[in-house]
Amino acid sequence: MFIFLRRRMLPAALLVALTGCASLSADHGFSAVSEIAKQRLGQTPLQPRSEQEHGEARAIVQKLLQEPLTADGALQIALLNNRSLQADYQELGIAEANWVQASRLPNPGFSFGRTRSGGDLKIDRSFSMAIMGLLTLPLSSNIEQRQFEVRKLTIVNRILQVAAETRNAYYQSVAANQSIAYQEQVESAAAAGSELAGKMAEAGNFNQLELAREQAFHADAVTQLTRSRQQAVAAREQLIRLLGLGSAQAAMQLPLRLPELPAQRPSLQDAENLAMAQRLDIAAARLEVEGLQATLGLNRATRFINVLDLAYLHNSEPGIPHETGYQISLEIPLFDWGGARIAKSEAIYMQAAHRLAATAVDAQSQVRVAYQGYQAAYDLARHYRDQVVPLRKRVSDEYLLRYNGMLSSVFELLADAREQASAVNAAIDANRDFWLADSEMQLALGGSLPPPAPASSSSPAKPQGKQP
Repeated sequence: MFIFLRRRMLPAALLVALTGCASLSADHGFSAVSEIAKQRLGQTPLQPRSEQEHGEARAIVQKLLQEPLTADGALQIALLNNRSLQADYQELGIAEANWVQASRLPNPGFSFGRTRSGGDLKIDRSFSMAIMGLLTLPLSSNIEQRQFEVRKLTIVNRILQVAAETRNAYYQSVAANQSIAYQEQVESAAAAGSELAGKMAEAGNFNQLELAREQAFHADAVTQLTRSRQQAVAAREQLIRLLGLGSAQAAMQLPLRLPELPAQRPSLQDAENLAMAQRLDIAAARLEVEGLQATLGLNRATRFINVLDLAYLHNSEPGIPHETGYQISLEIPLFDWGGARIAKSEAIYMQAAHRLAATAVDAQSQVRVAYQGYQAAYDLARHYRDQVVPLRKRVSDEYLLRYNGMLSSVFELLADAREQASAVNAAIDANRDFWLADSEMQLALGGSLPPPAPASSSSPAKPQGKQP
């Protein structure tokens, strides 16, 4: 109930009410976003504001680029320097401003009239206030505050997506560079075989079929090497874009090899439950539904009367006692009874509720797919590391022994070198696919993976032999 206040009490009452209004924070809620992201990524996002903070961020980026970049270093640069992400941070300020605006009292109105009729002067003064705005102020403020919380979760989820994209681009770029070295080995072996076959054909010791076969091997090797170099450039540029680097910083150093596989893969038997507990898109959708439920309650509360103004009047004329009083104006629900607004709010609420359910179902499915992909990628990468590559090296050693004993030809030795390099390239691809699956799994869970179980004594030992 709105209690009408006398003229002397009204300014004091407004001052008291204003002291309880929300106010803009210094960082627009970014500290909360940063803390949540740190818990899930192990990295602290920053939002440089002043020129000094921008300078400090540039110094951190430059220091990280002076050495071969790690996956964690790439993620740190992206969180500091990705312009798209920095632009998304500004949505926090917009959402907080909406909340603060919704929590402010509606501005009062003041009207002044001065009329003259002959020698008579009449002065009218009135002070008005929107009563419905006052009555619905707490509910409106709570709705916008909840939207502010939703925006925080949305921004954190966006940070997790950028982190996953950065990790993927990093592993793609490192793997592409690592593959080029072995593709060059294949091309070199094919070139040597083609040249030797040409000389032997000129001497009459090689037929045209075998010559054409060696030349075809060389042509295919050149094609694959060209494609690998183009893919390496594309992967590197994708990483540069995500890191927000300029042309002067494009000459960053990357490690020569991908990280080694974990000794044991983590057990994720409760992956679906873990995702339901920490997925931020689900939490944001849940808050969205709660906010729409509150909005529906507001629309129902103002269904019949959504315009109600109260005015204090003070009129004066010469020779006549001052007139004081109040005036109430309201909207008459003659044509619009608010039914359409209620129906619209109910439809929007049900739409959000169904989308929340769909988000939960999609999340569970994404976790299952990501988990199976993670398991398969780990097994395949370990199979290449522990079985395929050592066997190819053993075959190569046997070919070399036979060649030294004049039991095999140089062409067999070159063909084996090509097959050995191809096997190593396949192992690199499998290792890359595992780290991509690891990044996808983290994104599906909405946070870092749990630590792996302790290695058992029956675990296959990693071969100590050097990769060919």
